[in-house]
Amino acid sequence: QSYCHRLQHDMYFLVSTSRLNEQVVDKIILQLNRVYPQILTNEEAEKFRNPKASLHTRLSDLLKHLQKKGDRHCQEFYRALQINAEQLFNDLPSRKILKTPDPTEIDTGQEQYMLNDRGPVFFLACFSVAAGLALVWYCCNSDTKVIGRARRILGFSPIIIGRHVRNICMLYLEDISRD
Repeated sequence: QSYCHRLQHDMYFLVSTSRLNEQVVDKIILQLNRVYPQILTNEEAEKFRNPKASLHTRLSDLLKHLQKKGDRHCQEFYRALQINAEQLFNDLPSRKILKTPDPTEIDTGQEQYMLNDRGPVFFLACFSVAAGLALVWYCCNSDTKVIGRARRILGFSPIIIGRHVRNICMLYLEDISRD
């Protein structure tokens, strides 16, 4: 979308309900007058800063004037708006349209690989539970050689799992070996 079309789309939003106050509009006009390349001439800047006209009229005239001048002028207006009223700039309807992607369009440049938002501690907890279940399943095999190996592994487990869990597992293995 060109900046002129965006400005036409945002015009009602900017002019309605006095979203821009007089000081911000004056700052934008001065920036457009002083920026290189000069967007507004001195006469145009004075016309749009005329305190005799209402703010609504001056702002709508300024936006129409910039649309007639071309895309570069509209782009500089958006830049001035972003510098002087960033919150309003972020709330523009055209910005919201640009931020929401088309669900039918595939954009490979902005793919995000995010497994979950819980962090590494959650991953470690889930991994520990899975490893514990695998160890218990491995130990429940009827082969007595497996129980002996499991005891050796669980003997070094205070580093890996808590002492209470190790004691419960050892008691369970002893009960299985007796049967």
